Amino acid sequence: MPSFGKKIAFGLVSLLIVISFCFTPDKSLESLKATYAPTPSQFIKLDGRQIHFRDEGSGEVIILIHGTGASLHTWDAWTAQLKANYRVIRFDLPAYGLTGPDMQKRYAVSDYVALLEALTHEWELDSFYLGGNSLGGQVAWQYAAQYSNKVKKLILLNAAGFPSKKSPWVIQLARTPLLNLFVRYCTPKSFIEKNLKEVYFDDQAITDATIDRYYDLALLSGNRQAFIDRAYLKSEDATSLLPSIRSPTLILWGAEDAWIPVENAQKFLQLIPNAEVKIIPNTGHIPMEERPVASLKWVKDFLDKE
Repeated sequence: MPSFGKKIAFGLVSLLIVISFCFTPDKSLESLKATYAPTPSQFIKLDGRQIHFRDEGSGEVIILIHGTGASLHTWDAWTAQLKANYRVIRFDLPAYGLTGPDMQKRYAVSDYVALLEALTHEWELDSFYLGGNSLGGQVAWQYAAQYSNKVKKLILLNAAGFPSKKSPWVIQLARTPLLNLFVRYCTPKSFIEKNLKEVYFDDQAITDATIDRYYDLALLSGNRQAFIDRAYLKSEDATSLLPSIRSPTLILWGAEDAWIPVENAQKFLQLIPNAEVKIIPNTGHIPMEERPVASLKWVKDFLDKE
């Protein structure tokens, strides 16, 4: 009977063989720029990182921050409408989109908050509206808690931040030794589609173009390893900061979120002093993509309030 060590070796060899058959190569930044970084995309070099961003429209400034595994493109539909009356700035967080990996692995929420503050200086912004989805929502509220004098109004869409014992399957996979080799080296398009079907409530709203975008940007050189690196980070519970937020806050949530329960909207409401909640029915984790018209209606009403 084979020893335990031999079983492990056999299993590892088998895993490597499977990976060799489904190997998905990385894509270079240059090969993706034509599709995902045409005008008005720009890149700014900041503290060893090349940040991909877009700055469109004119008027009051609104900064939008995407969530885990996404990119600034998740705000396309909103931006198309908002830029008629606002200056809309959005950027790819390090580890995602065309910003890509950070050689120093600065992927903690506190790192992203520091990056946002540095970017506001580069853009010479003293005050602005701030919105974020999921991880981006967590970055947004932690920033607002620390820089309340700069955030005129805060918009949180299915925001992360409250501790949870359960993680999405893709994050569980990314933090599991050996199995995370599939995340790093095997990324069939069906893998991306499965993930999108989790974060959308209405599968019919997922277009081929959306799948292609998430797929291509996930394959940017270094992004898959960065996703694994982020998955290993210890979660930060900074919810004690929520009562210090002074910005009027809109908490917007898809009622059918499979990643972060809709009940968390009420948790934010209880702790943020000047907040209101709107729940969007038949909507999942990324309302601005799945239901852009319905979600943006609430945002416009909120921004128009005195």
